[in-house]
Amino acid sequence: MLTFAQVNFGVNIAGLIGIIYLFWAIIYLILTVAWLAQRGTRLRGWALALYIIQLIFTPIIMLSSGAILLYQGWRLDPINQFGQFLLSLLILYLSIKDIVINAVYRDR
Repeated sequence: MLTFAQVNFGVNIAGLIGIIYLFWAIIYLILTVAWLAQRGTRLRGWALALYIIQLIFTPIIMLSSGAILLYQGWRLDPINQFGQFLLSLLILYLSIKDIVINAVYRDR
């Protein structure tokens, strides 16, 4: 017997944040791999290990969080949606800062 589950997509701030997380995780992964391929020889030891760990886990966490928010974000209360919005602003700020520091200020 086959049972098909219903998947709800809510159009609210949590669903939009989930879509942004999904896109930003892919963009962040591409930019950090490109930076590591160009300038990875400058990193040694712990710096290279920490950067690779960040490169692996950050997009995975963002992709899973984005999928959860996209599929189950309609269940969140408005205050939880606002909390997710604030967390997404923080994550976007820190990742943009990381990309800008690696791409712009390392060329000097």
